[in-house]
Amino acid sequence: MLDDKDRDLLNLLQQNARLTAQQLAEHLHLSPSQCARRRQRLEDEGYVTGYRATVDAARIGATVEGFVQITMAAHSRDNARDFVRLTERTGAIVGVWTLTGEADYMLRVFCADLAALNDLVQEVLLPHPAVARVQSQIVMARLKADAPIEP
Repeated sequence: MLDDKDRDLLNLLQQNARLTAQQLAEHLHLSPSQCARRRQRLEDEGYVTGYRATVDAARIGATVEGFVQITMAAHSRDNARDFVRLTERTGAIVGVWTLTGEADYMLRVFCADLAALNDLVQEVLLPHPAVARVQSQIVMARLKADAPIEP
């Protein structure tokens, strides 16, 4: 069970995972050792599942961000497993979700340019035997991205 200090700690870590125990202690009005123990417990109990750096996609050459909805032609365990494997080995696909509604999957993709997005759709996704329909949307601007989850 989370208490208010745990919730505050999770909020702080989501904003800046590089905060030291000393810096957390200053924000939470606890000792650094208490903050370190709480952080470790939250990690051990699975509340914190990892840490990562956020990279500026455009600076590394991935200037087109998009979302791609996939509707499957056939629904079988083997088709789904094979399609998920395809997404795992395709570097441009950075996120995959299963959905309710018309589409079966939502993919988040980053591509160098529109030609690369077209290649992804035409040469990688559409040829998959289980894929019936692909619909893509290109992100024009990110207004709110990856905001912290309020615990």
